[in-house]
Amino acid sequence: MDLHCHILPEIDDGAANMDESLAMARIAAHDGIRIIVATPHVNKALYSFEEVKQRVILFNRYLEAAGLDVSVLPGGDVSVVFEPSLVKDFTINSNGYILVEFPHTHMPHNAATILHNFRKEGLRPIITHPERNPTIMSRPETLLELLEDGIMVQVTAGSLTGDFGRKSQRCALFLLENDAVDIIATDAHSRRFRRPVLSAGFHVAEKIVGRARAEAMVINTPVAVIAGNPV
Repeated sequence: MDLHCHILPEIDDGAANMDESLAMARIAAHDGIRIIVATPHVNKALYSFEEVKQRVILFNRYLEAAGLDVSVLPGGDVSVVFEPSLVKDFTINSNGYILVEFPHTHMPHNAATILHNFRKEGLRPIITHPERNPTIMSRPETLLELLEDGIMVQVTAGSLTGDFGRKSQRCALFLLENDAVDIIATDAHSRRFRRPVLSAGFHVAEKIVGRARAEAMVINTPVAVIAGNPV
């Protein structure tokens, strides 16, 4: 299962059109991914979650018509610039867990307060790709200090394989070794660049944390998140 994927066409910097979206779905299916959460960026423009759901319904019809054994669920990749009350609908499959994205340039000094505010809103935040944040790359302990009950971490499969550079890879491996990773996802954006492939990252994680723990990051935990169950 892939809980973070920019597969919906013409909504953000992910798939540019339906052909690209279907091509991404074929790659995912070939990699063994059967459920994808569509997580368009919620940053510059705040569109409605209802629009995301309608686009997901339409895309699932295209997937079925194409004979692809992949299902897509609604979600969002939510920037922390928004107050939680404004983005609380963008949870994964409308079940309480929400992907939260910090700035690409740094980790805000009030990051702990931001996460606490999401929790106060009744949401369960999942920090996306912290291993690609410069603050955390230079000092991974920064992330460990933020983690408490109810806050989860998702790393990118491509970070584990070095696709985002050595610094991101070292950080991702550090987080794995320190039991700070709950989910591995693709954060895919196209068929060529940042592809929807989990298997390579899974195999890297398997060597570090063992098969059972690695499977939990791509199967068990995502299943619980999608269902809205405790992790």
